Amino acid sequence: MPPFRLGTRGSPLALAQAHMVRDALAAAHGLDAKIVVIRTTGDKVQDRALAEIGGKALWTKELDRALLAGEIDCAVHSMKDVETFRPDDIAIAAMLPRADVRDRLVGAESVDALGRGAVVGTSSPRRAAQLKRLRPDLETVLFRGNVDTRLAKLAAGEADATLLAAAGLERLGRHDVGHAIPTNILLPAPAQGAVGIEIRAGDSHARSLLAAIDDPHTHACVLAERALLAALKADCHSPVAALATLEGAILTIEAELLSEDGTEHVHGQIEGAPLDPELSAALARDLLDRAPPGVRRLFEG
Repeated sequence: MPPFRLGTRGSPLALAQAHMVRDALAAAHGLDAKIVVIRTTGDKVQDRALAEIGGKALWTKELDRALLAGEIDCAVHSMKDVETFRPDDIAIAAMLPRADVRDRLVGAESVDALGRGAVVGTSSPRRAAQLKRLRPDLETVLFRGNVDTRLAKLAAGEADATLLAAAGLERLGRHDVGHAIPTNILLPAPAQGAVGIEIRAGDSHARSLLAAIDDPHTHACVLAERALLAALKADCHSPVAALATLEGAILTIEAELLSEDGTEHVHGQIEGAPLDPELSAALARDLLDRAPPGVRRLFEG
């Protein structure tokens, strides 16, 4: 029988996540899956913001092509990098247990501790807007690349600080890098900290293999966050933060929409049943109804 092939990007973090999936499949089935590296446009183009050069599809389109061509049996993704609307012939089959959802600030102990007029490197419209809302004096500059690339730019003095996902740092063994920012100060990106595995929608064999490693708690929360993005018609230009949590039979979704410069924002949350398909849409309507004009215009059209 041919090996089960896991497609992944080639960055150190992507490979670490693919090995997590391979280890989980080995533990569940005694399966020795093969990791296949697919180079993506997002890895090749590092000098411009994602929104300028094609958005999140830069991380997925080559993996999608390989998956649909039968070159790989599944694709492993950081779920926050997967665009909201996916092809009908591709399905999210499983998600690993979610890691720390927080951002870590590297270069200072807290946002308040940053010097006046400090420069923060980030490629995230959400992080830039949240920082400017908290500290209008801060400047942001574009930082793209993998974790080591961003840390090297910081060390070279291109910025005074940067923000990185705690989950990615931990998966790379960088437990001592940066200071975690509480979610009540910086609400994370939708799906932050989650690793997902996509398959061809009609591949029942792959679906059954991956079902054994799916974490239902993570899956429910991340799908709710992605449903919110869909209801907002948000894209990679949109400064959106969201976090769903599940306690017993109650799913809570907290979200924040911001203008690009952080001067305007709207915050809200909703509670309901985990599988209620209307929950995320109801929160999206509430946020847009209350959003200031500078925020609402980002979600129109």
